[in-house]
Amino acid sequence: MKIMVTGGTGFVGASLIPALMEAGHGVILLVRPGEKRQHTYPGVEVVEADTMEAGAWQKRVEECGGAINLAGAPINTRWSKKNKELIRASRVLTTRNLVAAIPENKDFRLLSTSAVGYYGDGGEALLDEGAPPGRDFLASVAKEWESEALVASGRGAKVAVTRFGIVLDRGGGALDKLEELSRRFLGGPLGSGRQWFSWIHRADLVRALVFLLERPEIEGPVNLSSPEPVRQLELMKRLGRALKRPAFTPAPRLAVRLLLGEFADVLLFSQRMDPVRMKEAGFKYQYPTIESALGALYG
Repeated sequence: MKIMVTGGTGFVGASLIPALMEAGHGVILLVRPGEKRQHTYPGVEVVEADTMEAGAWQKRVEECGGAINLAGAPINTRWSKKNKELIRASRVLTTRNLVAAIPENKDFRLLSTSAVGYYGDGGEALLDEGAPPGRDFLASVAKEWESEALVASGRGAKVAVTRFGIVLDRGGGALDKLEELSRRFLGGPLGSGRQWFSWIHRADLVRALVFLLERPEIEGPVNLSSPEPVRQLELMKRLGRALKRPAFTPAPRLAVRLLLGEFADVLLFSQRMDPVRMKEAGFKYQYPTIESALGALYG
């Protein structure tokens, strides 16, 4: 199947593109204008486009049997007013334009990204795919983002909205921020430390996306997270051991917010995801526990 990938040059896409090729799929990779030379893969067609705008790139969707929509400005930065506008617009507008380009009543598979942020601060509740949304900034973005993707169902597409847990791997994502805290000897509890941290190893996330791509009968929201979320303090203890840093120095909520800004909510909220639909579908995790994931990442 030929797959169009938006946002495929980011942290997840860098691993996903080779995995799609290995699984036998053709790929059209959309990149921002001026970036084509920076992103080359053997056998992958790279197309420059501003996906936040309608354009000629939308005609290429007709050639494809599916799309994986990963587009979105990074959230692991300070959230100025301008950055928050970009976080929302990059997700909502790209998804809207992609869906508008899907031919009606064509056999088409759409995987559109969402995130654990959909649930807001869930406390101790176990959050399966039927749990209600939160009311904070990221939750509002996720709700709008998902709504745009589900419009494709009315066009006859088979749509799965994939709610990512916090993606862990070296060289990017939230783990970079957690390492920074640990290396500054702030690797103890963030806030209370008892908040639930829902995560997934990047390798398992990529495998899950390929798994879902080939199972169009799985539609609607799907939690993509480890089956074993971990308390934040336990995560930082294990990370501290890997980095040979103490994990007992507390980082009060105020200190974390001063260091990371509003992005700190991503680390301070309690979100205990349960990937019910992936478990029911028989997906096998390579790294189901935080021990196995950090062991693979840090030896």
